[in-house]
Amino acid sequence: MMRRMVCAAVVWVAVCLGIWAGAAPAKMELAGAWQVKVTCGEQTAVLVVDPPDMVTVVDEAYERLALFQGPEWRRGTPLLGPKAEACSVAGALDPATLVVRAGPGATAQLFERGKDYQLEPRWAGFGRLEGGAIAADRPVYASYRYAMMRLDSVVLKADGSLAVRKGVPHVATPRQPEIGDGETRVGNVWLAGRVERLTDDHLFPILEHAYPEPKSAPPGASAAERYLPKTLAKLRAGQPVRILAWGDSVTECVYLPFQQKWQEQFATRLRARFPDASIVMLSEGWGGRTTTAFRKEPPGSPRNYAEKVLALKPDLIVSEFINDAYMNEAAVLENYGAILKDFQRIGAEWVILTPHYARPDWMGLTREREIDNDPRPYVRGLRLFAENNSVALADASLRWGRLWRQGVPYSTLLVNAINHPDERGMALFADALMALFQD
Repeated sequence: MMRRMVCAAVVWVAVCLGIWAGAAPAKMELAGAWQVKVTCGEQTAVLVVDPPDMVTVVDEAYERLALFQGPEWRRGTPLLGPKAEACSVAGALDPATLVVRAGPGATAQLFERGKDYQLEPRWAGFGRLEGGAIAADRPVYASYRYAMMRLDSVVLKADGSLAVRKGVPHVATPRQPEIGDGETRVGNVWLAGRVERLTDDHLFPILEHAYPEPKSAPPGASAAERYLPKTLAKLRAGQPVRILAWGDSVTECVYLPFQQKWQEQFATRLRARFPDASIVMLSEGWGGRTTTAFRKEPPGSPRNYAEKVLALKPDLIVSEFINDAYMNEAAVLENYGAILKDFQRIGAEWVILTPHYARPDWMGLTREREIDNDPRPYVRGLRLFAENNSVALADASLRWGRLWRQGVPYSTLLVNAINHPDERGMALFADALMALFQD
């Protein structure tokens, strides 16, 4: 009898992992506000998911309150509870719960919203108003409630049954929970902050376990051999190679440890791939700026394009500019065409990184599933430019667009909940770059 049960469990695992040819992945569908019906092979279960975790904050002290001004995503002072890297998380705060007082405790002076201070309800920034009762140097105390994000996993247990494993709440970057020995993760449920009930957009069945890397190129036909022949020859010969990472805040990356930056992850892997080469990784990143901003800086500027990029005369330049995403295809062809001429003049080869995905509403997306195709004209322009001009393209966007297939909402890799990738997101850039050197 025990042997029969063990065999049955192996069958369920095989079906859900797709080990058998033609086996379908687990199917996940709503069965109630907080219930999910999961079908895995012939096994079906209705599983209960806990609602988002709410946090109550009482008398949180602020030494001073900024004026209520600035872009909506960074207006005034961000509340500390729902604060991610650099700004607050949109939609986390329950705005009706915010109370601001002059001191701790219920008897302290109560400030009036709309008169003394104002709140950006979606982005959880609050700031004092001119003419109100809050002076520029006056401490204030805030009380409120906000929701944490969470990524729960649906697992197939060793006995063939299905269960939910609750993830660890996090304000912006929740991760998949650890699962037990003998368990197989078949899907995830994303609790995206303050939500009233589950929707289909919160269900992420696992359709693939990794990005489908392209097949090895025939001898002499790798992307590096076609588009980066001089750099590749130096790497193979064990010669010094100077690489410049040129980009915006994602390249500057002041928010992650040095070795977690995309360019350093790439350099580490490239050194392992070509151990005899002396690889020097240079970096020139400028937060909040574009290729055009660099090119317009005057001589003597710390960010002057001619002095800080071209004058370095690297063997290889890798560019990353999500801030160029305002460009349409025509603008890409014009601007990047001028840059290509500059790089050709100094003898540098070029790899263009396509950008990662930013928060959905900034990309015209309404969900984080079924998003393989990047909708941005900028990305289409980069692909067209690279093809037309025989420039190497490291298409990281493709990898971000398939994270949902691996059960991962891509925004859970953004530490500021907008456009700053964590170390896992940075690794996707390194993956795309190393794919160019695949034999």
